[in-house]
Amino acid sequence: MRRRIKRAGRAEEPERDDRWVVSYADFITLLFAFFTTMYAISTVDAGKLEMFSGSMRTAFKAAADGRPQQVIEGIEPVPPGDLAVEREAREQLGKFAIMEGVTVARDRRGVALRFEDSLLFGSGSADIRRSAGPLLDAAAAVIRQTQGPVVIEGHTDSLPLRGSRYASNWELSAARAVSVLRYFLGEQGLRPERFSASGYGEHRPLASNGTPEGRSKNRRVEILLVREGSGAYSAVH
Repeated sequence: MRRRIKRAGRAEEPERDDRWVVSYADFITLLFAFFTTMYAISTVDAGKLEMFSGSMRTAFKAAADGRPQQVIEGIEPVPPGDLAVEREAREQLGKFAIMEGVTVARDRRGVALRFEDSLLFGSGSADIRRSAGPLLDAAAAVIRQTQGPVVIEGHTDSLPLRGSRYASNWELSAARAVSVLRYFLGEQGLRPERFSASGYGEHRPLASNGTPEGRSKNRRVEILLVREGSGAYSAVH
């Protein structure tokens, strides 16, 4: 039975007892949305799932030779070993950061420690400066943390030699590489079978030989820590 409610200044109105219908309708709507969502996510497209799974396997699976596969076209993945070597090199050479001409670089062959010639040698000379000893000792500490081949490369600028006992940039660059090699073997006692030395003269520049700054960068010695399995050089046995 409906009761009539008397309000001040108004006529009495009957009390509504069907207000629950609004709440019930809201509840039913929520249930409908819930079960629709559950149904949607429970229906799996097997084809799309397989494509997604295959893409993930390809992205995160290493290749048969242990090297990570390329995920983004044009961007080569960085092997974990190279990152570890690079970190070690930066730590060992970090105390020389105030000296210009000491850099750590990474390429397809491995990690290279680059030293501008003035840090190691006098002009036109292949005799290692006494002051270069600590720098080469730090490089030797990095080499000891690796197992692969080590290639020492000598490079020069394109200017002809004057007042040097070497007849050409080829000979000077090769002699400098051999001098660094001798230091590692004689002063540091590193295994000789891991090493090789090469001279490239002015033929593998990093910058233009047309400016003094570029020529300074090109006169350098690189100590390349070859990535194992890179195929750049034969493995050490």
